[in-house]
Amino acid sequence: MTDQTVHATTAAPAALLRRIPGVTFILVGMIVLFAVGNPRFLSAVNLTNIGLQASLLLMLALPMTLIILTAGLDLSVGALLGLCGVVIAALLVAGWSLPAAVAAAMLVGLVAGAVNGFLVGYLGLPAFVVTLGTMGLCEGLSLVITNGDPIGGFTPALEAFYRSTLLGLPTPVLVAAILYGLLSLLLYRTRFGNYVFAIGGNKDALHLAGINANLVHMGVYLLCSLTVALSALLLLGRTNSAHPSVAVGMEFEAIAAVVLGGTSFEKGQGWLFGTVLGVLAISVLRNGLNVLSVEPSLQVVCVGLLLIAALLIDRNRKQASRDIA
Repeated sequence: MTDQTVHATTAAPAALLRRIPGVTFILVGMIVLFAVGNPRFLSAVNLTNIGLQASLLLMLALPMTLIILTAGLDLSVGALLGLCGVVIAALLVAGWSLPAAVAAAMLVGLVAGAVNGFLVGYLGLPAFVVTLGTMGLCEGLSLVITNGDPIGGFTPALEAFYRSTLLGLPTPVLVAAILYGLLSLLLYRTRFGNYVFAIGGNKDALHLAGINANLVHMGVYLLCSLTVALSALLLLGRTNSAHPSVAVGMEFEAIAAVVLGGTSFEKGQGWLFGTVLGVLAISVLRNGLNVLSVEPSLQVVCVGLLLIAALLIDRNRKQASRDIA
């Protein structure tokens, strides 16, 4: 066996290992740590709770992955989620049917996505500034509609849906899994997905190839906002009420989950399954800290530390791989 053959044989597993995000090792370590700290952590009831907590975050993080792949960002998803929840709840209390209320929320999401997508995709404005402005608009509209008070007393069907199971799994988990499957097909099996990667790598090259890259760019923001609008059903089912500030801050966790999973803000590099790992890491961390009775204010700090630790691990591993090469 030649030296080149040996090098090729050992390089394949090493390349596969480098493909695994650093958050994977942290996730395994957290599971072991929390299981040792409290045996109740691995109980069926608690694992179900982790799945329920992860499902809503995953509904936000998956489309956020596509946006970040285009070298963009959407800071408005948390505020938009709260606004869509407020719209659905307010219309249900006013006597609207559930399908009509959901359709209205989707229209709100469509408008928000169109504004973000047009300003970022067509006019080339910075996504950070645009979506920061949209976030403020959504938060303001939520306060206007509710006058700062929570909305309750609507149909219990949403809570029943959130608490239901199918094939032994919580329904929200299955909904999130279906979204993952659909976005995987879209991203990896269609031309649209190829264009998403290309926008993050070199948008000008798409224009030169005769592709309407601006329209694709706008479509990514539309897809994200529509998914957020549908996710409001899970939010209302979880809380059984609507409040303008209930989802504020979820954009941070969604972005953190995408970055934890290995998706880069540059050059269109990333993958959806990595986002799933990032969501699981954040959900396990929050749940484990709850089980250990850690104060909620410290949990946000721990999520930030988790993000920094995972990024440092990935940086050191990339540096080590370059040194070996």
